[in-house]
Amino acid sequence: MKKNILLAIVFTTGVLSIQAQGLKGMMKNAIKKDSTNQGAISKGLGSLVGGKASGLSATDIAAGLKEALEAGAKRSSDKLSAADGFFANAALKILMPAEALKAEQKLRNLGLGKQVDAAILSMNRAAEDASKSAASIFISSIKQMTFADAAGILRGGDNAATDYLKGRTTAELTNAFRPVIEQSLAKVDATKHWNTVFSNYNRFSADKVNPDLSAYVTEKALAGIFTQLAQEEQQIRKDPLARTSDLMKKVFAK
Repeated sequence: MKKNILLAIVFTTGVLSIQAQGLKGMMKNAIKKDSTNQGAISKGLGSLVGGKASGLSATDIAAGLKEALEAGAKRSSDKLSAADGFFANAALKILMPAEALKAEQKLRNLGLGKQVDAAILSMNRAAEDASKSAASIFISSIKQMTFADAAGILRGGDNAATDYLKGRTTAELTNAFRPVIEQSLAKVDATKHWNTVFSNYNRFSADKVNPDLSAYVTEKALAGIFTQLAQEEQQIRKDPLARTSDLMKKVFAK
């Protein structure tokens, strides 16, 4: 009987010892695995941005990317919110919508060309006013960027950062732009004249024109700000002179 009890104690002690060693080993492996993953993140990010940046930590690389995006966002907002930021930019200038071109030509033929030109100017001025709020919205989103987001952007194409921000800020930008554009258009009675002219035009034409001028200008303003942001992103990726800090230069070094 005593012998059996002794054997049971020895057996139980051995099992507990093996379990403890196994648990200890599992913990070591987990710590080692976690450490390896952190290293892989840093190494992976480094390999994405070129040999010179491979010695930087994942944190530094993500910070450098955020600096670059914040700089690009601010430049985009500053350029388009300046006087003639939209109006003097042939690529971004807001014109009459395609469905209104026939109506525009008829108005010009009736001697209302100055009014049409004034309407186009007012649309662009409204977009310029709204663009002042873009930078803060972009930067807020950039600050929330994770290591995984940074890796995806660095691994992506020339517009990867712009696409990232477009997916995360469009709704907020729309909400910020729309009231500013409405107020700007209201200053010159643009919305009133637009609604009057095209509501009447729509009564007699099969080619309807959207009478919601604010919605149209908001859509075009958002398209313009993202187009400008994409240009800034490509410049930072390809032009060393566009990298305005030491960290940016290291991260985007080739």
